[in-house]
Amino acid sequence: MKTFYPKLFEVLKTYSKKQLVSDIVAGIIVAIIALPLSIALAIASGVSPEKGLYTAIVAGFVIAFLGGSRVNISGPTAAFAAIVAGIVADHGIEGLAIATLMAGAMLILMGIFRLGSLIKYIPETITVGFTSGIAITIVIGQIKDFLGLSFAPGTNAVEAMEKLEAIAESITTFNPLALVTGLIALAILIVWPKVSKKIPGSLVAVLVLTVVVALTSLRVNTIGDLYTISASLPPFTLPNISGVNIVELIPSAFTIALLAAIESLLSCVVSDKMIDDTHNSNTELIAQGTGNICSALFGGIPATGAIARTAANVKNGGRSPISGMVHAIILLLVLVVLMPYAAFIPMPVIAAVLFMVAYNMSEWRHFVAICKKAPIYEILVLVLTFVLTVVFDLVVAIAVGLAVHYIIVIIKKLTAKKNNA
Repeated sequence: MKTFYPKLFEVLKTYSKKQLVSDIVAGIIVAIIALPLSIALAIASGVSPEKGLYTAIVAGFVIAFLGGSRVNISGPTAAFAAIVAGIVADHGIEGLAIATLMAGAMLILMGIFRLGSLIKYIPETITVGFTSGIAITIVIGQIKDFLGLSFAPGTNAVEAMEKLEAIAESITTFNPLALVTGLIALAILIVWPKVSKKIPGSLVAVLVLTVVVALTSLRVNTIGDLYTISASLPPFTLPNISGVNIVELIPSAFTIALLAAIESLLSCVVSDKMIDDTHNSNTELIAQGTGNICSALFGGIPATGAIARTAANVKNGGRSPISGMVHAIILLLVLVVLMPYAAFIPMPVIAAVLFMVAYNMSEWRHFVAICKKAPIYEILVLVLTFVLTVVFDLVVAIAVGLAVHYIIVIIKKLTAKKNNA
């Protein structure tokens, strides 16, 4: 298998008009799903709402065009939210752009050196541990908006523990109207899939409650109250490296690259089973790297393959990279035409959408299953990675988790060797 051979080139050899129609329909549906998620994930990442769309548009198009999977849909994902928010808080938007550029370069090198197959050697306990940990940090990060709290001026709560402390200190500012709005949004998100699987519940919740809050003038914070929204095209910008400590950003860039590689290739594996195909992992890594570089240069945040959006693409008839490219084009049209209206979306609704994202990505059943059946040392790595992700950050969690895992592996091998001697 060639190191770099985009699936698009392979698909176009036998592409039909019928498949084009199916791909366009799938692309439109995935764009509808991606719209509220991209905005919500940008806010969870500590950046302005349009940057989520910039990411889905630029990275989504580039990765689909160059990728090693027929159906993988890429864009902002919940896995990056905590680390992106930390980078923005410590190094600003310029620091985030530089870290994303470095992560993109790392991903390209991983693909060039054919490291795609090595991702499978990352222990399942670590991936489940940090994924569950990320889900908890997302929930903690959205409690403020779900309850309509107002933090004291000067509060700089970035880490999960800092946010919990700030929530406890500001609990007297609780807004019952915000909670009711959030609970209604959650109810829609839970019930709607039983009504229709074609139209995403997140879009329904956003549209319904935005109209209700606007018409009734409820005292609930909206996106426009907290952010200035731009409807302009993704701007090409070279980051200014002066004043940014690049060396300090290397661990964060590596974590972004590792997460992007793991999540995108997991998404490819899942979609392969759904369409009976085989992806090219090294091509996918090169595409992910290129997409992240382009995202950083056009005002976006880190991107990777999104399993839920990819599955929706397949279920709605997408069978080629064209659907991913269509999804990006539709989002571009939405950005230009409808983005100003995003200012009216209530923040508790965004919080509810992110609660559901966190629940769906939490892998709590898998977490519990490991705790019930796995050896004690695997449970130790799982719980340690989970706790460190919540209490500290992903960089520490992955580094310590991998170190402990392989120390245990070495000790087991030495013990077995000694017993066999």
